[in-house]
Amino acid sequence: MMAVAKIMLFIVLLGTSWSVAPPKTILFFGDSLTAGYGLSPEEAFPALIEQNLRKQGKEVKAVNAGLSGETSAGGLSRIDWILRQPVDVFVLELGANDGLRGLPVTDTRQNLQRIIDKVKAKYPNAKIVMAGMMVPPNMGKTYADEFKKIYPELARANGATLIPFLLEGVAGDEKLNQADGIHPNAKGHQLVARHVQSFIEKIL
Repeated sequence: MMAVAKIMLFIVLLGTSWSVAPPKTILFFGDSLTAGYGLSPEEAFPALIEQNLRKQGKEVKAVNAGLSGETSAGGLSRIDWILRQPVDVFVLELGANDGLRGLPVTDTRQNLQRIIDKVKAKYPNAKIVMAGMMVPPNMGKTYADEFKKIYPELARANGATLIPFLLEGVAGDEKLNQADGIHPNAKGHQLVARHVQSFIEKIL
């Protein structure tokens, strides 16, 4: 009986040592661009990135925490609830709606910093990715220039990975956007996914 018990213990310990690590959670926190406005969840870039990384053999789980119409202040108000789940990579995509509404750049910067602070406090080992945004030129050159600076400045200050412009190669192309000219269509999301994934792959 002792011999059988030892064998069983060995099998249990062996199984434990071979246990598969849980997938890394990539949390995409943003507005309608992240949510995939006008598309099915499977067509939005966070889901596409998960699919592509899994095809490469990477164990990841993408969580789409995008909310249409979200501002940086709105994101700050719900981040604590979102952070109840584990986070390995945090992709922050907010601010576009602030810019379209002409909200003060200082407020947007402060809100985004406070979101980052909360992520770091809850998950100090999480890697942070800043998705840069721009505003249309009709908002005025001074405002547009100040707004654009938010993302590289926050990335440098927080040791985050910077995506200079989320919609690189997609914005302004009517073939890649829906009728509103703002939200990418399914093909546009495929290009956004490829673009964002190229940055995430470097830190996984």
